[in-house]
Amino acid sequence: MSPLFRRAGPPRDRLVTLIRKPGCHLCDDAQVVVEKVCSELGVPWERKDITEDRELYDRYWEQIPVVLVDGRQHTFWRVNEDRLRKALSD
Repeated sequence: MSPLFRRAGPPRDRLVTLIRKPGCHLCDDAQVVVEKVCSELGVPWERKDITEDRELYDRYWEQIPVVLVDGRQHTFWRVNEDRLRKALSD
């Protein structure tokens, strides 16, 4: 991709959000990937519990875990490490 069309700013200006629930094995798997990729790239990330936020519950209940990149849905259910890394590097 041409540098003219890449997102401005270094990866640390990005934010990854993992929306999950307690006791969810897919959520645990997703968190491992998010932690690894974000750590490698120096990207901050946050975890949100879907059981504590009615809006998140209504929007994402059937898709958890859900990963947002800069507030936009990136993926759900399974997180692909290479795809997340690419999304944060572009």
